[in-house]
Amino acid sequence: MHPSNGKTSKHFNRVYPQFSLESRNVCFGLCTDIFNPFGSFTTPYSSWPEILTMYNLPLKMCMRLEFMFLSMVILSPNSSSWNINDCLHPLIDELKQL
Repeated sequence: MHPSNGKTSKHFNRVYPQFSLESRNVCFGLCTDIFNPFGSFTTPYSSWPEILTMYNLPLKMCMRLEFMFLSMVILSPNSSSWNINDCLHPLIDELKQL
């Protein structure tokens, strides 16, 4: 199933019908996961790669590596008080400008 046919995309299209009617608008998916560059979870730092995927492409294209964009890598301390949302604000602001 294509990501743009999921429940979240359908809900977004109901809430913002004008956005979905404009064919030039671009839908992105943001993926992240923790990555420990030193291979040991006892180190005090980890990395968070942020990958953007365009959902306006056909399924065979949107899940291929050449259409996934590494937008940033966040280096972070392994701390429970750390909040990834603080690091994502510049990316979200830039995407709004585009």
